Amino acid sequence: MNKKLLFYFSLFILFVSGKLSSQTYQLTGNPISTTGWTMVSPTVVGTTGDFIQLTPDTNNQSGSIRLNNPINLKFCDKWRVEFDFRMDSNQTANGDGLAFWYLANPPVASVLGSGLGVSQNAVGLIVGFDSYNNTTTAVMSKVHVAYGQVVNTTDTNNVEFFNVAGSSFHSPDMNTTLPFQGTTFKHVEVNAAVNTSIPNTWNITIKIDGNTICNQSFTASGAAAAMTQGYFGFSASTGGNRSRHSIKNVKIYTDKVSLLQPSVSQSLCPNPSTGFGTVNLTSFNSQFVANPANYTFTYLVGGTPVGSPTTFQFNANTTVNVIIKDNSALLCDNPDGVIQLNLAPFTATNVTLLECNNNGASTATYNLSTANVTGVLGATKKYYRTLADLNAGINEITNFTAYVSAPGKVYVKVTTPQGCTGNAEITLGFHPLPVVKDAILEACFNETNPATATFDLTTANVTTDTGITKQFYTSLANALSGTNEIIPAIAYISGNTDVYVKVTNTNNCFVIKKISLKVVTPVTSSVLKDKIICINERTTLDAGPGFAGYLWSTGATTQSIVGVPIGNYSVILKTGNCFTIQFVNVKMAANPVISTIDISNNTLTVNVLGGTAPYKYSLDGINWQDSNIFKGVPRGENKVFVKDFYNCEPVHVQITVPNLINAITPNGDNVNDFIDYTALAYKKNLVFTVYDRYGNLKYQADKLRNYTWDGMSGGKKLSTGTYWYTITWTENDANNTPAKYNGWVLVKNRE
Repeated sequence: MNKKLLFYFSLFILFVSGKLSSQTYQLTGNPISTTGWTMVSPTVVGTTGDFIQLTPDTNNQSGSIRLNNPINLKFCDKWRVEFDFRMDSNQTANGDGLAFWYLANPPVASVLGSGLGVSQNAVGLIVGFDSYNNTTTAVMSKVHVAYGQVVNTTDTNNVEFFNVAGSSFHSPDMNTTLPFQGTTFKHVEVNAAVNTSIPNTWNITIKIDGNTICNQSFTASGAAAAMTQGYFGFSASTGGNRSRHSIKNVKIYTDKVSLLQPSVSQSLCPNPSTGFGTVNLTSFNSQFVANPANYTFTYLVGGTPVGSPTTFQFNANTTVNVIIKDNSALLCDNPDGVIQLNLAPFTATNVTLLECNNNGASTATYNLSTANVTGVLGATKKYYRTLADLNAGINEITNFTAYVSAPGKVYVKVTTPQGCTGNAEITLGFHPLPVVKDAILEACFNETNPATATFDLTTANVTTDTGITKQFYTSLANALSGTNEIIPAIAYISGNTDVYVKVTNTNNCFVIKKISLKVVTPVTSSVLKDKIICINERTTLDAGPGFAGYLWSTGATTQSIVGVPIGNYSVILKTGNCFTIQFVNVKMAANPVISTIDISNNTLTVNVLGGTAPYKYSLDGINWQDSNIFKGVPRGENKVFVKDFYNCEPVHVQITVPNLINAITPNGDNVNDFIDYTALAYKKNLVFTVYDRYGNLKYQADKLRNYTWDGMSGGKKLSTGTYWYTITWTENDANNTPAKYNGWVLVKNRE
């Protein structure tokens, strides 16, 4: 058997010991995992969940467990196995034992009793842990190793009796020093290495609980020498005597090079003069492993090593097997790779090369060397604008890595390292550009600066393409150069202006378009104005039609609100998606004030301040006139009413028209000797003043002079003549209306 053996068990983990990188098949854990394994009844998972019970403590039982898939050990240099076993029973005479094996024909229905559950005519390696002596029928503890074909059909031709020189081993009976039967698990370690001096031979060491039981070479015998693969597993059986046979903590360590791919292929053009293709097999190493320098590669064709792999020649389709050994590994190297070499007349392939004509340009820049016209390694290429130039070998395109062209064709001449040539046509085209259009983006004004708005540029409807990216710039030049990008684009504050969007698709092609930013300025009602009303009146506020929505400070959502008293109001007006708040006031009409009343004989002149002209005047509050002058007013108490433009409740004052005295004769006869206005003494601030015809003050009477005049001035009688006088006072009303009465009097004094 060529470097083949044993024991691979279930799950893959990494085992590290020094620089050891290994693959481990195992039966471990709690609960123990049997994924990838086949169990033959009565084998079950043990009661505590962390071991496999191969047989129950019952007579005539045989069970086994093995990996589902066979393992090829062709390139194994070393291997190692560890496991724990236990044989326990409720009786004193126990049997029969258990085995682990690497067999080409694993048991389907295991053999009972002394067969340790191994299949009949088993081919491969068997390591038995035997607790029953079939010769003496006594309990024993022996290790048997058989590397060949074991008949295993009777009690006398099983592994206990396999004796082939160089292929078998039987330990002494260790029942007194290292008994197999007992309630505790025993730990087994097996290490094996290829014996390089003897073909099909392993040097195997077996230890139980640290005690070396076996340390010798084993050479495959019989049918085992021709094995190419086998199954790994454990079995056990009982007969007249019985035991529970259990295993756990099973670990088998091997190296397995993880290949990037199991096979590669290459088509090569033969040398026209010899018909042979030449290839450097080592050039494929990096396609199998990432770091070829860490590995040793051996190349075989039909099982024969290749002597010069860097200049390997072949004249027919050839399969090369590659054995890859990890230089740092201590155990097996598995599996090998395949290089499939094919001879084929060389043909260059026509291809289409696409590039971006960014922003709708009429040309694009092409790297012609990226056109995959051939897969031949080391081929040289020359590019031409026309096929005629290619055939003549003139006007070669030298700037082929940055060739600027409109859509069209160029031609390439390909020459392989073997001297084969071929022509190909490269069609130059454009990648599809994003479908983009100019857009207008509107946003509502910012309240702090109504000339600006905050725009989310990403919402501009410039394209419906998917898988694109958008970048925004303040100018076309910035967009072309990719500088000064607007970040963030979702909150760009601007007035009315244009910005530019660069839309790039998955091919990295872009188009630049303009986005016109429009600030939606505040839209207010032209009909909504402040109103002035009388204090107890109500009015209607109307914002007018044309708005998408209304929200008054009163909570109303109608165009107008009615029955509105004096106060301050606002309405939020919706135009499109924007809102404008407009304030409006309902003011109280200011009442007019009767500032003064001039009385001249029976004529009243009413003077008004405040309010809003024009004014209306009345003496009875019923009949109104536009003039502020009333004639023929009777003497005594009268009322004067005034209202302004707003026609609110009129204001009024009460006014006294004094009795008219036009002459006095201060001669002491007690008839018309003086003017007396004490009748007006109840008025506020009453003053009686006399002037001569030149306006000179002659006399003034107030409360101290009892509001009377006897024609004297400065203690002297005035000369006979006409004198003017005024009487001023303040009416006893809320407004303290000033009143002024003008009159004249003839004074007749005797000299």
